[in-house]
Amino acid sequence: MQGSHPTWIVTGGAGFIGSNFVHLALGETPARVVVVDKLTYAGSLENLRECSEGPRYRFVEADIADGAAMRRLLAEERPSAILNFAAESHVDRSIDTPGAFVQTNIVGTYELLEASRGYLPTLSEEERGRFRFLHVSTDEVYGSLGPTGFFTEESPYAPNSPYAASKAAADHLVRAYGKTFGVPVLLTNCSNNYGPRQFPEKLLPLMILNAVDARPLPVYGDGSNVRDWLYVEDHCRGLLAVLERGLPGEKYNLGGGAERTNLEIVEALCDQVERRVPAAGNQALQARGLTSYRQLITFVADRPGHDHRYAIDAGKIERELGWRPQHPFEEGLAATVAWYLEHRGWVRAVEVGGYQRQRLGLAG
Repeated sequence: MQGSHPTWIVTGGAGFIGSNFVHLALGETPARVVVVDKLTYAGSLENLRECSEGPRYRFVEADIADGAAMRRLLAEERPSAILNFAAESHVDRSIDTPGAFVQTNIVGTYELLEASRGYLPTLSEEERGRFRFLHVSTDEVYGSLGPTGFFTEESPYAPNSPYAASKAAADHLVRAYGKTFGVPVLLTNCSNNYGPRQFPEKLLPLMILNAVDARPLPVYGDGSNVRDWLYVEDHCRGLLAVLERGLPGEKYNLGGGAERTNLEIVEALCDQVERRVPAAGNQALQARGLTSYRQLITFVADRPGHDHRYAIDAGKIERELGWRPQHPFEEGLAATVAWYLEHRGWVRAVEVGGYQRQRLGLAG
């Protein structure tokens, strides 16, 4: 913990948001970053390939639910911060296999908190004053909004999916360890992230890749469900602000201010793909007798318990920490489409293991 290079432990750092944070931290802070990841299907060392040569980077393959391993790691690395990105995060998968979400999201967070509680007494008073436990959560813990209104930090929790319930439980544990044991915790709840390195089961990469391959673009229900979209780099910069300037015990909502229906998202993605890979030159599309990407849109039965609308009020973090998203949605969307189309090798590498972009979460 001493010196000009503080050590940050980043759990789930081989996943989507975590790996983007690792790139940002190594590029723009003096921190030494220790990535801890179980390397499940959604975590890949491909996401960290550019980091692996640096002297300020270490990778540890471990499960955050392994309390003994986490205690050993803290004793060895002496971190000044733990940033917990590690989570099972796909709602559809939580419908199929909720137990995995309970184990990682609840038990794993508990074990990290317990390890932190045991670690704090080994620190000097100055070191304890600097230590932070930042838990990265989701707006889905708040449940579903009606046509108006926004989630604030005071919104009651009302999770509707096993994923959301597991994240809500973890949030409550984080708060409790701050209140009861004095662990200097920080909690963030963000809206839907998009951008590079997201596993192709999620909406944006799935639709981009399916479109260019002339595969169906499945839209749940009538496509009217609304999400607020936040570019992942903006989210990561917000997390840096919380880590460096946030007050222990506080929670901060991070949103993109970019509400769109799912159908609007898919249509916008089709238009972006058209700009880069014109339908007129796409042989896979022509083989199906189609002339536009929008013709691939297919409405399918809705997801069980599908929340209708999420929207974040990010006023607190803007007022107190000076953060606001920097990427307008159209700009971020164009950059996202370009990244996936230019990184088909990455797609092939992360899709190993049997995932074929099939639908999940049919609840039986």
